[in-house]
Amino acid sequence: MKITIIKNKGGISLGKIVELDVREDLQKKIEPFEKIMNTIKPLQAGDTFILHAPFKPIPLFPIMKAKGFTYEAEQIGKKHWKVTFVKQGGER
Repeated sequence: MKITIIKNKGGISLGKIVELDVREDLQKKIEPFEKIMNTIKPLQAGDTFILHAPFKPIPLFPIMKAKGFTYEAEQIGKKHWKVTFVKQGGER
């Protein structure tokens, strides 16, 4: 997992970017759902979660939407999808 803190020129935090790659877990037949949920739990409005997966994780989209995230999916390679989730205001 990679975490990046984005700050403005005054040093004030503008949000956090957390990146998680579950391709290896899935290759080893390890279900990543709990890891994903634990990763997003501390995120606040304006924070970004980037997920790398070997397929478009369509079943995850309604769950993330219910938790206050918008998302955009992009196919990077044959077995590489990058999905960017952004936490919106409201529910934490």
